Amino acid sequence: MCMCPELLQTLPRCSTVLRGRRLKRFNVQVLRLNRMRRSRRTRKESKDRAMIMVGVKTEMEIKNWKLYMLNKSIIQENEKLRNKALLLHQENQALLSQLQNKFKTSPNNNNNKKH
Repeated sequence: MCMCPELLQTLPRCSTVLRGRRLKRFNVQVLRLNRMRRSRRTRKESKDRAMIMVGVKTEMEIKNWKLYMLNKSIIQENEKLRNKALLLHQENQALLSQLQNKFKTSPNNNNNKKH
């Protein structure tokens, strides 16, 4: 079966006839594959984002708890200092009243000052 090159050129090739069909099918497959990859990627990214949000949420809860405990200890220390200040104020008032009573009751001090 000898075919001359001119005859081969005039005969349509199978690949060229089906080329348009194959390209369309190939493009559809590629589009489907890309869509599937995107959906997988977005699902994975959404899971990653969810994990990050959970991590951030727990991290924020830990920070919030630490700040709450610090605030609570500061409030307790403030109450202790307020009680100490009240006791010191009461002691100061008592000493001041004793001092004023001492100067009021001693008549010798007034006489000594006049001389």
